Amino acid sequence: MEYARFERIEADNLALLYSEAAKRFDDLPAFATRKSAQDWQPVTYKELYRQGLNLATGLIAYGVKARDHVGLFGDNRYEWILADYGVQLCGAADVPRGRDVSDAELKYIVGHAGITFCFAETKQLAIRLLKLQVELPALRHIVMLDPAAELPEGVLRLQDIYRKGEELRNQGDREAEERIAGIRPDDLFTLIYTSGTTGTPKGVMLTHANMMSQIRNLPGHHNCTDRTLSVLPIWHVFERIIEMYTISFGGCTYYSGIITLSEDMQNVEPTFMASAPRLWEKIHEKILANIKKAHPVRRLLFKIAYFLAKQYKNSEYFIKNKDLKLKRQPAWKRWLLMPLHVLRWIVVLPWYGFFNAAVLERIRLGAGGSLAATISGGGALPIHIDKFFNYVGIPVLEGYGLTETSPVISVRPKLNLVVGTVGPPIKETELRIVDPETGETLFPDPACTAGGRGKRGEILVRGPQVMKGYYKEKNLTESAIRDGWFHTGDLGMMTHNDCLKILGRHKATIVLSSGENIEPEPMEMHLQQSKYIDQCMVVGQDKKFLGLLVVLNGCEFVKNGIKHRSLQELVQIPEARELMKKEIRRLISPATGFKNYERIGDFRLLPEKFEVGHELTNLFKIKRHIVTEKYSDLIDHIYSNHSPKK
Repeated sequence: MEYARFERIEADNLALLYSEAAKRFDDLPAFATRKSAQDWQPVTYKELYRQGLNLATGLIAYGVKARDHVGLFGDNRYEWILADYGVQLCGAADVPRGRDVSDAELKYIVGHAGITFCFAETKQLAIRLLKLQVELPALRHIVMLDPAAELPEGVLRLQDIYRKGEELRNQGDREAEERIAGIRPDDLFTLIYTSGTTGTPKGVMLTHANMMSQIRNLPGHHNCTDRTLSVLPIWHVFERIIEMYTISFGGCTYYSGIITLSEDMQNVEPTFMASAPRLWEKIHEKILANIKKAHPVRRLLFKIAYFLAKQYKNSEYFIKNKDLKLKRQPAWKRWLLMPLHVLRWIVVLPWYGFFNAAVLERIRLGAGGSLAATISGGGALPIHIDKFFNYVGIPVLEGYGLTETSPVISVRPKLNLVVGTVGPPIKETELRIVDPETGETLFPDPACTAGGRGKRGEILVRGPQVMKGYYKEKNLTESAIRDGWFHTGDLGMMTHNDCLKILGRHKATIVLSSGENIEPEPMEMHLQQSKYIDQCMVVGQDKKFLGLLVVLNGCEFVKNGIKHRSLQELVQIPEARELMKKEIRRLISPATGFKNYERIGDFRLLPEKFEVGHELTNLFKIKRHIVTEKYSDLIDHIYSNHSPKK
C-alpha cells in the first residue's frame, strides 16, 4: 500500500476508527513519548490496537459495562492514551480531567458522573481518590497509570488490568469485539466537565457521532508522513480531536511539554502543531528576546526582513482578496487600490525573497523548519501575534469552537487564510448571528445589505458536532440548545469575505452604570501587547468607569532600571506604578481606537500571577468570577472614591 497517499479514514465510531487504523497503517508509528531529547519511544498502530483490546478485555473482567462512565485523571503520557483506547474499545465513555483537579472538583465530578472505575496518573492523585471513597461508596476501583510510582494499598496498577485482559484473550475471549459491534453513533465517547470560567463544572456529553463528524469535516490534506507535536492538556477536547484527526490519516503524535517544547520542535521537526494562544505569545516573546540579544547588525537585518515581509504579505492578501473586510468596500475603490498593491508586490518581491531565505528562514528553523501549518484554538489569538507568525512564514490557522461543539465550529484553511478571523464554518455547519437581547437574526439576512455581513451579535451554531447535552442538567441543556441551535454566548460577526470574527464573550460584557456595554477581552488583548504587562483583567460591572487588575512582567521592569526581588516588592515601587499609568493611557485612548467610556479610570497591581487551576483554566482563560472574588477588596478600593483617578 502507498501509505503516503492521503486517505482519511471514515468510520461510525472511534473504536472502528482505531480498528481500521491498525489494519491500514499497521507498523507505522501512532504515538511517540520522550525519553530524552534525541530518544523517542514509538508505538505502532497495530501494537496500540492490540494493547487496547487487552486492556478493554481486562476492564470488562473487572466489571466495566458498556456505556459506563470511567474516570481518567492525568496528564500527557502514553498510559493515558492506552487507558482511553481501552475505555473506548470496551464500549464505555471516559470522564477525563488533568491531575491538577482540585479536591472539590474531583468529588463533584466522580459523584455527579456516577464513576465506579477510575484511572489516576500519580500516587498522590490515587490517595486523594481513596479518601473520597468514604463519601463516594460507588467508586469501587482505582487504577494508577504511572508504572514506576509506589502503589498505595487498595489501588490497582494499569498492568494488573492489562495482564488480566491479555490472559483472557489468549484463552479466546473476544467480548471486546462484541462491545465494539454494539457501539451506537449516539453513544457517549466522553463526558467532559468544563473547567469553567463562571462556576460549577458542567458535564458535556459528546458522542461518537460528534467526534467522527469533526474528523470528516476538518479541512486539510495530511498523510502518514506527518508529525504532530502535542503540548495541550491531553484531556482537553481540542487536543483530543487533533489526536483523533492525526490517527485518521496515519500520522504520528509526539508528546512534548512546555519546558522541552523549544528543544522538541527542533528535534522532532513537526509538520503540524496545535496549541492555545498563550503558548504562541510565549514563543513570540522568546523570538523577540533572542533578536534583542543578537548583534546589532542581525537586529537590523531582522527589522528589514520583517518590514519587507509585512509589505509583501499585506499586498498579497489584498490581491488575493484575503485582507480583513469588516466593512463593505465599493468595487471601484478596490480596483483603484489594486494597481498600487500589485506594484508594491512586484517591487518588494525580489528583496523579500532574499531576506526571507537569509533571515526569516532562521526563525522557521527554530520551529523545526518543517511546519506546514499550526493551529491556535481555545481562546482568541492576539492580532499582533497572529500577524507576526504569518509574516515570518509560519502559517497560523486560528480556529474557533467550544467543548460543547466537539470543539471545532470554524477554522481558517491554509489556502484561504484571512488574518484576524477564525475562518469560515467547517462543512455541515450552519451559523447565525443574532441580537443577544431580542434574538433577531442579523446574519444571514437576505433582506439586508450584504446579507447581514458586518453586523455584530451572538453566535449560534447548528451541526453534527453540537453536544448531546449537559449531563443530568435538562434545564441547562434546553437553555443552551433552542430549536436545534446552540447558543455559544460568544459575540462575533461575519466579515465581507465570509469569515467569522470573534469579538468577545456576551456573558463577559461589562455594563457601566451609564448603560454603555463594553467587551473586556479585546481590551485585555490590546493591553497585553505591552512588554510590561504579563496578565490583566478589566473590571467595572455597574460602575461609573472601568478599572483594571494588572500582573506585571518583572523582567522588563529590571531592564528599565526598576530593580526588585519579587513581584510583591515591585508593586510597592512608585516608579513601577507611574510607568504603568503611562502605559495604560498610551494603549487605551481614542488615538488607539477606543471610545472615551472605555478609558481605564484606575488600576491596581497584583502581587502574584494568575495560575492554572486557580485563576486560569487549563487553556489559560481567566476565571473572572474567581479573580473578582479573590481581589474583591482591591476592586472595591478602585471605586472607593466614586470617580476615576486622573
